[in-house]
Amino acid sequence: MARLARSEVFSPDEVAIVHVISRVVRRCFLLGFDPVSGKNFDHRKVWVESRLIQLAACFGIDLLNFAILSNHFHLILRSRPDVVKEWSDLELARRWLTLCPERTKPDGSPEEPNEFELNAIQNDKDRVNELRRRLSDISWWMRFLCQKIGRQANDEDGESGRFFQGRFRAVRICDEESLLACAAYVDLNPIRAALAERLEDGPFTSAQRRIEALIDSTAMKLDKPGSSHDFPVARPKDFFLSPLSIEESSDPIGPCPSLSKYRCSDKGFLAITMDDYIELLDWTARKLATGKAGSTPTEMPPILDRLSLSAEAWTALVFNFGQLFCNVAGLPKTIEMTRSCQSQRRYYLRPKAKELLSSVGISASHTAC
Repeated sequence: MARLARSEVFSPDEVAIVHVISRVVRRCFLLGFDPVSGKNFDHRKVWVESRLIQLAACFGIDLLNFAILSNHFHLILRSRPDVVKEWSDLELARRWLTLCPERTKPDGSPEEPNEFELNAIQNDKDRVNELRRRLSDISWWMRFLCQKIGRQANDEDGESGRFFQGRFRAVRICDEESLLACAAYVDLNPIRAALAERLEDGPFTSAQRRIEALIDSTAMKLDKPGSSHDFPVARPKDFFLSPLSIEESSDPIGPCPSLSKYRCSDKGFLAITMDDYIELLDWTARKLATGKAGSTPTEMPPILDRLSLSAEAWTALVFNFGQLFCNVAGLPKTIEMTRSCQSQRRYYLRPKAKELLSSVGISASHTAC
């Protein structure tokens, strides 16, 4: 199936979950160790993660998962125009001027916008409406990310021209099953690429950040009662990521803007606890990596039973997710009911994906959006 224009797959005017991939030119290892030149560019992964943290604090977009590898990176993003509507014009102007400052400090970081700069945006209603759309647009997020990293890398190498391939790949996630599989696919990338043997050792992934935050939280709970610290409590390692778990029966409905200034919202995205998600990742990793220490458990994780996914179907789905889906990802029943944003065209699953998922017995698919 030909790849559709991004405007047909997702729109900044609606909540959408999208898996995006961007590769460097010629698939060279320009974000890690390059065996041809012998140079190590791992520090550029720090650049990418730092930029993701900044974008998560400014955009009306939730960063759900990420994995940064040596020649490409994966993100799962959720656009949140509903949250952007909650922002005042002043908040909108402040966020935009953080991304595109009128003035910068000697180190290149943005200066705090002054009243004149803020009013120049607030008093222009057409400008305000345009910026509300941009700040919930995944394409603008990717523009700010790739242009910044590309310029830094080219300056460092003394090169010019494209650093990333011209068009990032985008696949819209349409149901709970495909979202769970995509999240596992992204978080397990270092293990699939033989860059790590354990989840917590997978560098520059959302799984590593969430596990580190869970370990830190557990350690704090184990502190002796009455113990005191003379230093402030550090931010959790996953502070910029959207919460993982969502409890549909008890969590508040609506936009749920974040109470912190580091992410868009405090709404989760998977109906699974963090402990169960880590257990699922570990179980799946042992299926994917035959050389991984330990024995493969015979019991399927409860989430797979609830979704009526066999162990074989789940493993194939996670291992081959990038090749199975083109414009949208979901169960056949979900895709049949989904139409493109502008022309209302029908989407089609690739034959391999349809064959793999045709036996999944779901009586009613849960939408992820």
